[in-house]
Amino acid sequence: MPKLYEALAEAFLAEGADTQFVLMGDGNMHWSTAFAKLPGVETVHVRHEHATVAAATAYNVATNKIAVASVTCGPGVTQLMTALPAAVRARLPMVVFAGESPINAKFYNQAIDQAPLVTATGAHYIAAHSVPRMMDYVREAFHVAKDERRPVVLGIPYDLQKVEHMSNQPYETSEMYKPKVGRMHPDPELVAEAVERLASAKRPIILGGRGVMWSGARDAVIKLADRCGALLSNTLPARGLFHDHPFGLGITGSYFTSLGREMYESADVVLAVGTSLSYYVGGGHFWPKAYKIQLDDAPRGLRDGMRAADLYVKSDALVGAEAILAGLDKKLGAGKPTAAAIRTKDLAHRIATEPADSMEFDVAPGVLDPRKVITALDAVIPKDWDIVVGGGHQAYFNAQMRGRPAERYTTVREFGAVGNGLCYALGVAAARRQGSQGKVVLFEGDGGLMFHIQELETLKRQGYRILICAMNDGGYGSEFHKLRADGLDDRWAVFGRPAFENIARGFGLRGNEIRDVSVIPKLFADFTAQGEAEIWNIQISDQVTAPVMRQTVKRGHGNM
Repeated sequence: MPKLYEALAEAFLAEGADTQFVLMGDGNMHWSTAFAKLPGVETVHVRHEHATVAAATAYNVATNKIAVASVTCGPGVTQLMTALPAAVRARLPMVVFAGESPINAKFYNQAIDQAPLVTATGAHYIAAHSVPRMMDYVREAFHVAKDERRPVVLGIPYDLQKVEHMSNQPYETSEMYKPKVGRMHPDPELVAEAVERLASAKRPIILGGRGVMWSGARDAVIKLADRCGALLSNTLPARGLFHDHPFGLGITGSYFTSLGREMYESADVVLAVGTSLSYYVGGGHFWPKAYKIQLDDAPRGLRDGMRAADLYVKSDALVGAEAILAGLDKKLGAGKPTAAAIRTKDLAHRIATEPADSMEFDVAPGVLDPRKVITALDAVIPKDWDIVVGGGHQAYFNAQMRGRPAERYTTVREFGAVGNGLCYALGVAAARRQGSQGKVVLFEGDGGLMFHIQELETLKRQGYRILICAMNDGGYGSEFHKLRADGLDDRWAVFGRPAFENIARGFGLRGNEIRDVSVIPKLFADFTAQGEAEIWNIQISDQVTAPVMRQTVKRGHGNM
């Protein structure tokens, strides 16, 4: 007779889970070991519980499949409190198998009420305390994760996992709960309003978010933009969505290029497709003159303390874009142009050639302008490689790399937490399953990289080849730039420049320090010729500020 933990492992496999990120303890070790033995399952043992959820989050971004994180009870769960809200706010699904303290124990020193902790992050918690209903709990976990696009923590008491599984019925997956409703179609009257606005707009822009990717609507959105003469742009999480279009402006919002900001300031209509229009994308100071239309399957009138849009079209991104396109043809006649006049040859040339930011700074000898570093790296890293980005001030610069598809870009910034980059890179490396032939580049700041530096041992043990570009400015860049702007002493945010190349070697990996961009082509060739992960300790200036930082300081960084 199989044990319950074995039946639970089989159920997870039946649900389509093929990868687990785990740190074992009493509460999850039996299940995790059983799951690892199943055919086709990739198991990544990490060194900190935070990394289980963070890596699973990036795995989902890279594959759009549900990954599984697993931790023990008590302190294993409490370590997830930073990673869970990031996945919740980014609407990224996963299932976390978590132990709970033994339900029949008189005393257990790791016991804690886990549900309130988890639900406070916005994740869903299931206390699986009934053995006869255990498979129902698993189905609920996967159904909620997929249907609501959020993390679910399944808490199962340690002692219950080891009882015999008495049922001889085959496991029926959560697909039994999925209603067959098809794609969400828009209200024709609202489509007609959107058509009127786009038909008469002279300077329209279409903004795409992750909803465009999830819906498979990229081609339809491009056709719509071409039909109404609009420019294209994307949110940061969907960076590169329209990378190959001559009128693609790149990122909208905090990470604007200079040209993108200029175009949005004069836009008269913005159609936002598949994005929630957060403060960092749709803040009123970004596009003050535009009439805003939001096309989304879950539009919200109030978003981050502001009105999100002027017109809301509730719809699946693909169906909605196609409906507006058909509406334009019906109103104007096939092939007849709209009033748009924003697309010009001169603008296409500017998009292709102008740098994202041309502000001049005094850069001391021996350190580098991060913009020049990114230009040099962009020239040597193939376009089909995965780019993974942590947080902090350094993240703006690599976001401006050109010609890279959204499917190869991973960042989760919705909770504003730094220190996740290395964990995200683990998730992407596991998703690609390329091992020592991996094509993953991580950009992370020196402060952020130190958060979970222990995961370098995981990289070594798993045999993942990742190039880690440590953008080292000697401290916490966002903080010392803000302190300087306020006329305060910045030394408490400056910590010196860690010798990451030596730290890498200590973990059995490769490492190099970079103070001259001319060495980058050869170093990259050397990296690709072998199969080990490597850290480049890139010494960048602490004087170069990203446009987002300059705008934040100008507005007053405490005044959101």
